[in-house]
Amino acid sequence: MINPDAHLREDWEQPAEEAATRDGFGTGVLDAGKDDERVMVVCADLTESTRTDKFKEAYPDRFIEAGITEQHMAGLGSGLAAAGKVPFIASYAAFNPGRNYEQVRTTIALNQQPVIIAGCHAGVSVGPDGATHQMLEDIGLMRMLPNMTVVAPADAEEARKATLAAAAFGKPIYLRFGREKTPVFTTPETPFEIGKAITLWDDAAPQVAIITTGALAHHALRAASELEESGIRSLVLNNHTIKPMDEAAVLAAAKKAGAVVTVEEHQIMGGMGSAVAELLAREHPVPVEFVGVHDVFGQSGKPDELIAHYGMDTPHIVTAARKVIVRK
Repeated sequence: MINPDAHLREDWEQPAEEAATRDGFGTGVLDAGKDDERVMVVCADLTESTRTDKFKEAYPDRFIEAGITEQHMAGLGSGLAAAGKVPFIASYAAFNPGRNYEQVRTTIALNQQPVIIAGCHAGVSVGPDGATHQMLEDIGLMRMLPNMTVVAPADAEEARKATLAAAAFGKPIYLRFGREKTPVFTTPETPFEIGKAITLWDDAAPQVAIITTGALAHHALRAASELEESGIRSLVLNNHTIKPMDEAAVLAAAKKAGAVVTVEEHQIMGGMGSAVAELLAREHPVPVEFVGVHDVFGQSGKPDELIAHYGMDTPHIVTAARKVIVRK
């Protein structure tokens, strides 16, 4: 059943509202700019796509158009942070951190400069843009960096909260956003804190824990509902902060259920599932199934079709849950 402490929308299963997580970022960064005049935005020629256009209109003196120079954008962000500003640097995740990884590593992470790196259009749900723009390796790249925090919001409302929290965080942080509209199932009352996972669904004596991150959290919830209808009890944990991960919450879920399914729109190697598996291997080994992209590149197609094709939709999560329960 839905955890009442999560304060989800009553119509969570089929919400009336849909929005992309990048839309939540656009709203959040505009609000952050209202709250703190130190907030600045640097964009690499993609203001509309990254939803930084409204910030540009509201605060033109605090917006810098870097053009198609993502490496320069990262260095500029680091310099602004060193000068006391609160800089967001925004582009597609394929380019930020994909193209400017060395500059992110050296000028931001190594120097511990509090830059907020906004990687938009992540995952296969970018759709027809195809493999070149469907960044599926960014979580792995960023969680390997010392001093770097990594957050993947579950919906547009959580993306807004994550953006505001990042502006006040004071450390290097990567925020991962999607292009496609997805259900908005959380509310302003839903708790959010960097580094604190949220239990969304919690049946008594669950048989499997579904640990998810990003917009696939809604698929995970629907899978839990379908499993309940067939008599299988589950737990769904929104593990939005991949680094530093809420290890206590992940371990508690694994111990309570005795089996785990991880769900992410990312390569299964090096992603959130890998982080969960590393923790469980060290502290509490249990059977694990991984829902994500399995060592292939993306391709052009409709977002929903691609999510299903790569085995990340609700039916595939249900199948993974049934499979891992047998291995207990």
